[in-house]
Amino acid sequence: MSTTMTLDTSGTAAVPFGRLLKVELRKSWDTRAGLWLVGSIVAITAVVMVVVFLVSDSDERTFGNFVGAAYAPQSVLLPVLGILLVTSEWSQRTAMVTFALEPSRSRVVAAKTAAAMILGAGAFVAAVGLAALATLLGGADDGFRGFEWVDTVPFLLLQLFTVLQGLAYGLLWLNTPAAIVTFFGLPIVMNLVFTLVDWLRDAAAWVDLTTAQLPLFENDIDLSGEQWAQLGSTVLLWIVVPFVLGWLRLLRAEVK
Repeated sequence: MSTTMTLDTSGTAAVPFGRLLKVELRKSWDTRAGLWLVGSIVAITAVVMVVVFLVSDSDERTFGNFVGAAYAPQSVLLPVLGILLVTSEWSQRTAMVTFALEPSRSRVVAAKTAAAMILGAGAFVAAVGLAALATLLGGADDGFRGFEWVDTVPFLLLQLFTVLQGLAYGLLWLNTPAAIVTFFGLPIVMNLVFTLVDWLRDAAAWVDLTTAQLPLFENDIDLSGEQWAQLGSTVLLWIVVPFVLGWLRLLRAEVK
């Protein structure tokens, strides 16, 4: 007479969220591609600031100018980092291990989201630190003139929006090339549409994320109620909705 043995795991404690977060952070740099990407974000930011330092007059070497210069490279590389947080597991086929160790896929998504925000904030801190150093070395009479730390908030918001949008497209497609093409291709298409169709231009700020973010690009945190509504509308459309759809897809995706 055979006896069927079962393994009862009902009393096993769940994996602590802090441990999941540490694992997701480590995944961002424990592969060759991830390590190069994280290193490139800091290195290219530093190179851009050096170039600005060399080509600018001493009175133009201000903190605000250096921080503004940091956005260009980080806006290109941070979304790729957010995308790879999700898609690398599916391309390298390690998702099966992840979901075997943590069956709750929603907790994994939450850990990836928290990791993306920490990495975005880390890139912001690195940019601000490098900008402060460049300003001190720049020789301007008052490199921090007229600048308050609250003025860095728009830059931080842009960093977080960028990396979270990359994460959302990664969840939506679970494929690196498709997510990257969507992230960089959609703004071009949207810009063409609003440029060529006159009657849509007035609605651009309500449906185009880049247009709604323009006040933040100008380091302006004192937005009007309408501008905050436009920013919220576009964030909902281009970050929240893809994120939710991607999260639902990941819950049902077959792991191979």
